[in-house]
Amino acid sequence: MIEQYVLGLSEVDETQVAVVGGKGAHLGGLSRIDGIRVPVGFCVTTDAFRRMMAEAPSIDGRLDELSRLNPDDREAIRTHSAELRRTLEGIAIPGDVVAAVTRALAQLGDQAAYAVRSSATAEDLPTASFAGQQDTYLNVVGPAAILQHISQCWASLFTERAVTYRQRNGIDHRTVHMAVVVQQMVFPRAAGILFTADPVTSNRRIASVEASFGLGEALVSGLVNADVYKVRDGEVVAKTVGTKKLAIHASPAGGTREQAIDPQRQDQPALTDAQAVRLVQLGRRIEAHFGRPQDIEWCLVDDFAADSTSGPPDGSADRIHGAFHIVQSRPITTLFPIPESGDRENHVYVSVGHQQMMTDPMKPLGLAFWQLTTPRPMAEAGGRLFVDVTQRLASPASRADLLEALGKSDPLMGDALRTLVERHGFIRPLPDEDPPGPLFGEAQPPIETDPAIVTELIGHSEASVSAAARDIRTKSGEALLDFIREDIQELRRVLFDRRGHQVFMSAMEAAWWLNERLEAWLGEKNAADTLTQSVPHNITSEMGLALLGVADVIRPHPDVVAFLQRVEDDGFLDELPGLAGGRESRDAIEAWLDRYGMRCVGEIDITRPRWSERPSTLVPLILGNVKNFEPGAGERRFEQGRQEAWKKEQELLERLRALPDGEDKAEETKRMIDRVRTFIGYREYPKYGMVSRYFVYKQALLEEAGRLVQAHVLREKEDIFYLTFQELHDVVRTNRVDDELIGQRKDAFRSYEALTPARVLTSDGEVVAGAYRRDDLPADALIGLPVSAGTVEGRARVILDMTQADIEPGDILVTSHTDPSWTPLFVAIAGLVTEVGGLMTHGAVIAREYGLPAVVGVMEATRLIRDGQRIRVHGTDGYVEILS
Repeated sequence: MIEQYVLGLSEVDETQVAVVGGKGAHLGGLSRIDGIRVPVGFCVTTDAFRRMMAEAPSIDGRLDELSRLNPDDREAIRTHSAELRRTLEGIAIPGDVVAAVTRALAQLGDQAAYAVRSSATAEDLPTASFAGQQDTYLNVVGPAAILQHISQCWASLFTERAVTYRQRNGIDHRTVHMAVVVQQMVFPRAAGILFTADPVTSNRRIASVEASFGLGEALVSGLVNADVYKVRDGEVVAKTVGTKKLAIHASPAGGTREQAIDPQRQDQPALTDAQAVRLVQLGRRIEAHFGRPQDIEWCLVDDFAADSTSGPPDGSADRIHGAFHIVQSRPITTLFPIPESGDRENHVYVSVGHQQMMTDPMKPLGLAFWQLTTPRPMAEAGGRLFVDVTQRLASPASRADLLEALGKSDPLMGDALRTLVERHGFIRPLPDEDPPGPLFGEAQPPIETDPAIVTELIGHSEASVSAAARDIRTKSGEALLDFIREDIQELRRVLFDRRGHQVFMSAMEAAWWLNERLEAWLGEKNAADTLTQSVPHNITSEMGLALLGVADVIRPHPDVVAFLQRVEDDGFLDELPGLAGGRESRDAIEAWLDRYGMRCVGEIDITRPRWSERPSTLVPLILGNVKNFEPGAGERRFEQGRQEAWKKEQELLERLRALPDGEDKAEETKRMIDRVRTFIGYREYPKYGMVSRYFVYKQALLEEAGRLVQAHVLREKEDIFYLTFQELHDVVRTNRVDDELIGQRKDAFRSYEALTPARVLTSDGEVVAGAYRRDDLPADALIGLPVSAGTVEGRARVILDMTQADIEPGDILVTSHTDPSWTPLFVAIAGLVTEVGGLMTHGAVIAREYGLPAVVGVMEATRLIRDGQRIRVHGTDGYVEILS
């Protein structure tokens, strides 16, 4: 293979990232777009970089050391990366590379000024932009200076920020190589950045232009307040003109210098409206070429550019007539993808994850199972699921029900939807002759309060899961996939059982009735919160208390406790019987896993590792319970909650009887209390049954995947997680798999992990953020939704990974969202704050049952509250105060 050390920009395109890096490949692609001006230049290829690296054989060992460093150990990364850069900058550029560069310069004019810019093979990619991670040098004059700056660009592959970025994104340092772009300088009157999608709202129809005088470095480095133009459909719809006191210009001796802008020009716009619109038109052309929204660096070069320090003859920016030159374009990697709609109409989507307390991305097989399970059509975007509610919003008959239901469960979602409804012309109204069906199925009458109903429903569910586990054992190959597809219909029958729906809806309506009536009659806020403590049949709250029972078995055995403190892998259960008390401890853990081991964080995604698969994730929770609780704490906790609920019930009934018509009010209230306490525990059971069945499916599918690995069809069992259900069926049938597709899916999933899904998303890509419309709270309060009454002060523990939790009694858990897997932590905390949640989501239900004051839906709680701060949670009124 002949090595090419230099390629002209006109010789490359975006398919050649491995040769000229992300920046070079995009510039090559840009130069091929009709009507787009790109400064002429060439790329020093990755062949040249590898040729240089071959001159330093000691680099391999240093890369090994670098890869082993913790990405959070900034001092170690700083030291190692600085040593690597010094080594690389000290290597003389090989003669054949020097010759190739000087020839290319001679062809362009080696006395001209150039920009020398790093172009790594892992930058400007759809999944990782690496923006600002490597170096750029402007106004470099002469071959010697250009070669020196090429060497510095190579070394910039190992700046501290670039190394940290790669390690945090799981990118191997050895797989990244550096090319260098050398382009003739342009000396602009104005420069800046164009985002072809609004970076604030993500709206794809609105482009955002940022502009300042001189070179764009003043804007990029934050030296000036840029002008900002919002352009939609060929019109500037919003404009802010910044005060621009400085500009950066080329220095005659090379490099750049800052220069003060004349006071009379500081508040003048850098572009006219017509120029901003013209620039966006060019941006749309670039966006269409690359097939995704772009972050574009541009320069406006005009008739006065030869004298970059002077203005137009009359000093007016409006007189600038020139050409836009594009000096860089990269994909915007922070935009959340848009669900496919299949038409040109405006659509509104609501997040399923915010309702299910799982806003993390799901792998394709997980998405497929959820879509097979749910009766409602769902769209996929960014590894998450969304429901299209456009028709419901368009129909007056269904709109009110939708806004009430979603507004009650998540006020931010409800407010965002109201914002869109009020936006003139966004949603096309539909006639009411044929409104959409009920949002949650046909309304059912309240069911008779009978504990036997709940017992019977649970029994049917457990028998159904047991039958599936028995029958699936004999299935393999296509028969296994066919069995699962058919059995999902049984799962749906149990999950959406009419009586089961009646049970928990009757409980929820009874809770709402109690809160509304008792506040009206007695001034008692959120009375149902206390009344629902320690109810029967709540499988999720029982799970947390049962883990306290496991700690009771382990606590008397110091050898077991010491051993668990050293556990690092999932084989520890097999080692326990060799210790004093180890057999009893193992049996207690395994009994707990038999009952609850199918659960895990993000359990609605079938691909997530279950506690039974990774029991070591439970060890910190067990040790925390051993340390923080006395024997019998689980039973005492349940009984204490039951007593508090009973006392509250007696107190309320007594107060009611003292009112006019008090006996009738008390009798009706007693009936509602009995209903909510009998039925509300079942609210948690259908999901438990679903997750139990998912685990049955998963175990069988992984066995089948093991056979595919042995047959050399798959590289590893977990590759099936990156296939849809139908794709997996096809692989089992044909014994063939598309490895490239699986690789692409893995890359996409990694990129989705960095994205934050919106509660409400439009087909324009706009993220619509709702707000709490309240003015009755302290000025600095963090507002949320009250879901469990009471007020508590304590130390905030901001925890995003449950396995890293270090909780002590009295702490307040602050996290993004909780699902049932977080319940074992609830036994130790004094209060709960989450960014996502609703009145009847799992965290809220368990907080009420445990008597924990809780506020959910607190936007950016994990950022605004620092770990260790003292906070006060107002669970009755729905806000949080930061005390210190």
